[in-house]
Amino acid sequence: MATTPPAPRRKPKPEITRIGERQLKPATLMMGFGYDPTLSEGALKPPIFLTSTFAFPSAAEGKRFFEGITGQRPGGAEGLVYSRFNGPNQEILEDRLAVWDGAEDSLVFSSGMSAIATLLLASCGQGDVIVHSGPLYAATEDFIARTLSRFGIGYVDFPAGATQSEIAAALDQGKALAAEQGGRVAMIYLESPANPTNALVDIEAVAAARNELAPDAPIAIDNTFLGPLWQRPLDHGADVVVYSLTKYAGGHSDLVAGGLSGSRRWMDPIRMLRNTMGTILDPNTSWMLLRSLETLELRMTRAGENAAKVCAFLAGHPKVEDLGYLGMITDPRQEDIHARHCSGAGSTFSLFIKGGEAESFRFLDALKIAKLAVSLGGTETLASHPASMTHLSVPTERRSALGITDNLVRISVGIEDPDDLIADFGQALDAA
Repeated sequence: MATTPPAPRRKPKPEITRIGERQLKPATLMMGFGYDPTLSEGALKPPIFLTSTFAFPSAAEGKRFFEGITGQRPGGAEGLVYSRFNGPNQEILEDRLAVWDGAEDSLVFSSGMSAIATLLLASCGQGDVIVHSGPLYAATEDFIARTLSRFGIGYVDFPAGATQSEIAAALDQGKALAAEQGGRVAMIYLESPANPTNALVDIEAVAAARNELAPDAPIAIDNTFLGPLWQRPLDHGADVVVYSLTKYAGGHSDLVAGGLSGSRRWMDPIRMLRNTMGTILDPNTSWMLLRSLETLELRMTRAGENAAKVCAFLAGHPKVEDLGYLGMITDPRQEDIHARHCSGAGSTFSLFIKGGEAESFRFLDALKIAKLAVSLGGTETLASHPASMTHLSVPTERRSALGITDNLVRISVGIEDPDDLIADFGQALDAA
């Protein structure tokens, strides 16, 4: 029997991130980065630390930890304090998420929306304006338009595929509104690819317009559809990357979580608000995500290969009107953005069925392998109808303007056998 309990501390020695001149890849670092087995009785994998509070080595160190937690001293907590603030499982997960994004720091949250809400509340005040791309995930758009507006925070939006001049015009409009309200352009919020149309935003064009017109406004981007394998927004001018970790990062449709990555300049104030609000992710879900990150590259690669085969079949089907798949872009502007920003086509796409809601529903009800469910990025294939499900709360006129039509079905391809999926989609289209 062990004479001492596992110590809830870690990282006493330098991390191994290189072998000679070779920088180790994220897929390799996921197996041990941020964790020292000698601090947990030699356990190869991190234990789950189910504790609400942590014992301080001394009163002086307890004071120092709280100085970091409360922001009275820069640098954050240097030790573990209380599970609303930090914990071993959460900190190891944050270290590994930052590796994928090439970020200085990461934070994890109880859901994607708690990450987004904490980000926006930490960044915006009364009279401020958010300039955002469209469409956004419906709950994000609703939070900005309905909830933040109650506190005097305005917004201006521009379409996902906007040019730099169109983005600049939106920023000018945002600055005018902010001046009228006595605030500032506090954030530029993007979603690329957009949910559910798969439209891409030119991050580099946004960054160029921001640098000229609103240099103090951070650029945050929801990277859930492609990240962290197929797109690294921080490399193209974004400041904060947003995730629903429920999706590809979790990858098994068995957890709910959110994440943010960026420099400490942006993460520190968000961490302070997270400490107050208690939107941190729990240790058990953090532990599950550590497991999932080990296979992230394998799962996403297989799903992407499957999606390419499925879309090749769907593209030639007589009952398919169009495909919003990044591997088959026909618009030159979108093709240029994809070539500069993305390293893959993803496995989530929009399927436009000839007809309307009735035909879409018949297709969805006929599926046998693919599951009729919202969400995406899991090992199983999922299909849903955004106009009547995830984006039902979006006003009809706005849905129409954003291209969220009644014949749009969102597909997230999983890791099943691709020929089986093709057979399933074929028979379901016959039923439509």
